[in-house]
Amino acid sequence: MELQDFKSKVLPLKDRLYRVAFYMLKSVEEAEDTLQDVMLKMWDKKDRLDSYSSIEAFAVTVTKNACLDKLKSKKHKYQLDIQDFEFDAKNLSPQQKIEQQESYRVMLSAFDRLPEQQRLLVTLRDVEGFEYEEIAKMTGLQINNIRVGLSRARKAARTHYLEMVGHEEH
Repeated sequence: MELQDFKSKVLPLKDRLYRVAFYMLKSVEEAEDTLQDVMLKMWDKKDRLDSYSSIEAFAVTVTKNACLDKLKSKKHKYQLDIQDFEFDAKNLSPQQKIEQQESYRVMLSAFDRLPEQQRLLVTLRDVEGFEYEEIAKMTGLQINNIRVGLSRARKAARTHYLEMVGHEEH
């Protein structure tokens, strides 16, 4: 793969890869570092990229694995700055803005309590909008396992959220 092909096929993926890294690592700096590492790996493998059926699926897999490696390392520290998130707050009162930010913080915390694989599935499907077939290629899981994992993740996140806001599940 030549430089021009790399620019047209791989570089457009960087925003999506960053979002995957950010949702897994919860840190702007760690996500940026991971993205840089992934882009270097992709460049190193540029001569073999055409052999993959989906360069995007391969890139997401490389990103996911790099994030999992960081999460498993002892150096990784949980960091979340709620100010890194933008809210559509044009018509909200200051009180409503605070409530929305708090609700968002609690929701993220609920998802953080999920196992890594469930967080990854939710990120790929609900945040990034990948189809089940694409997620299967990226993760190596069967489509039925993905559906079950997503269902369990959503239910567990809902339970955690309700526990944190002081409601009992009905």
